[in-house]
Amino acid sequence: MLYSEKVMDHFQHPRNVGTIEDADGVGEVGNAKCGDIMKIYLKIKDGVIEDCKFNTFGCGSAIATSSMATEMIKGQKVEDALQLSNKAVVEALDGLPAHKIHCSVLAEEAVKAAVKDYYDKNGIAYDPTLFTSCDGDCEHCG
Repeated sequence: MLYSEKVMDHFQHPRNVGTIEDADGVGEVGNAKCGDIMKIYLKIKDGVIEDCKFNTFGCGSAIATSSMATEMIKGQKVEDALQLSNKAVVEALDGLPAHKIHCSVLAEEAVKAAVKDYYDKNGIAYDPTLFTSCDGDCEHCG
């Protein structure tokens, strides 16, 4: 399968690239098997994601999914960002090749890791089951 126009656009012109020095939450996830590493930074004010940036070391799909994920959560309430699913990211990009779906999973996990970091830093109680990670051992990462 060829990449969709949206995937190519987000790969060639990624949105929200960079770091936020005084980020309220930072999430870094990676998978040594595929070599992709994503880091997402969140700036949160009054429970809303005011800004988010990402740095991704990886393939075009990893960059595109990071870019799309940050676009999807910007302006959202923190708890709504936790609802971001890899499937929603894939749909927003008009699909990904099956062997690249793991990149969208990493994007979802990076967002969740950044939110968890924000919760931890601010002593906000949360349900730990919201932050389960496959650690690269699940079917789609294999």
